[in-house]
Amino acid sequence: MDAAARRNSLNAVAVPIVGEFLLGIVVAVAGLSMAASISDAAAGSFGLTQIVLESLAVLFRVLAIGVGVVVGQTLGGRRQNEVQKPAFAVLSASTWVGLSVGLVLLLGHDALLRLLNAPAEVLPLAGTLMVWMAPAMLIEAHNLSMSAVLRAHLFAKESLRIMLTMHATHLLLAWLLMKGVGNIPGLGLEGYAVAYGLSRALALFLHVRFWRMRLGLRPQASHWFITPWASLLPVLRVGIPGAFVEFGYRLAFMVSIAATAKLGVVALATHAYTLQTLKLVMIGSMSIGWAVEIMVGRLVGAGRLRDANALVLKSVRSGLLASGLLVLIAASTAPWTMRLFTQDPAIIEMVQHLLFVSVALELSRAFNMIINGALRASGDVHYPAMVSVLSFVLCLALGSHVMSLWWGITGIWLAYIADEWVRGFLAWRRWQTGGWWSSARASARHVRHR
Repeated sequence: MDAAARRNSLNAVAVPIVGEFLLGIVVAVAGLSMAASISDAAAGSFGLTQIVLESLAVLFRVLAIGVGVVVGQTLGGRRQNEVQKPAFAVLSASTWVGLSVGLVLLLGHDALLRLLNAPAEVLPLAGTLMVWMAPAMLIEAHNLSMSAVLRAHLFAKESLRIMLTMHATHLLLAWLLMKGVGNIPGLGLEGYAVAYGLSRALALFLHVRFWRMRLGLRPQASHWFITPWASLLPVLRVGIPGAFVEFGYRLAFMVSIAATAKLGVVALATHAYTLQTLKLVMIGSMSIGWAVEIMVGRLVGAGRLRDANALVLKSVRSGLLASGLLVLIAASTAPWTMRLFTQDPAIIEMVQHLLFVSVALELSRAFNMIINGALRASGDVHYPAMVSVLSFVLCLALGSHVMSLWWGITGIWLAYIADEWVRGFLAWRRWQTGGWWSSARASARHVRHR
């Protein structure tokens, strides 16, 4: 594959993924803005609930990461007839994982919030929101897995169409249900949850339709409940280490949230506003990282390791440029954009300060998202998992706790930066020294003899 072909293939996958991420973040930012119009406590509740949901959704990522890589490698090895086995196995596994996460939210929301040191003003609002969000987790688990299979087939545009429909529906319904219509009062934060569930149900219907029309995959009733473990094991071999890293990150990140919550409602709201802004900044490197993971998986399956290496090196440069530019724009425009959330000048000033500090954060995050995705796709999953967990414990969890005592919320951001740079440097070193080659060759052989 020449350079132009690699670039075109990567862009064909990355650009629709940019759209998907942007849509999701716009809806989350709009939800935060509507929550902030209620009160800072409602905004803090919304932000805290989002963090809990993202942490629990790591269990969904076990399946999405694994099936994306396995299907990509299988297609790269020109074994299209083998694709339906991991796809259907993940479908049933998503049912049980989604039900488990829903039950955790229903039965354990108070314990989770108290673990995060949720302030008294936030606790009842966030707890109620989690209960309302619980039923939708079953549907969300299926959507993530089915979308990963679509993208692995390079049907990124089809996936984008589904996401566009889902997020547009969510935004419209959230606006109506949170604010109310005419004399009908709004539901507040619960309206966001109801809209979330309805929009995810629509997306599931569309995913099933696209699987049937474009992939020739027609799930039967048994595929939703009966899990063939032999077909699921290759998915878990890739997905568990990758999701273990994400889960470790989320646990350590929740330690930082607990440290933030100790600083009060204002600090929690400031953290939520800054974090939502940074999600927009991450779009560039995150979409490139996902696209690289898909393309490297296909190249490894085909045994084209030099092409995979060239693709990753170019993508890192693109990710650094995109992240650096976007975070500078976000920091420079914060005095105006933050007025969508709050009119408090002290909060706006602190958000802008944190965004300028985040230049160092986002540059290192680009390394992590792109290189670690490539390492997973090559089959090299254990080394990055081990070094990442070590960084989470020492830099992110312990660092945020200690530095918040010295420098408040700025100290927490310094802990974020230290964690991302340690992991980014070690991932880059692993790739540059060729530590992934043996795993990639083994993956290619496995595809040929599967």
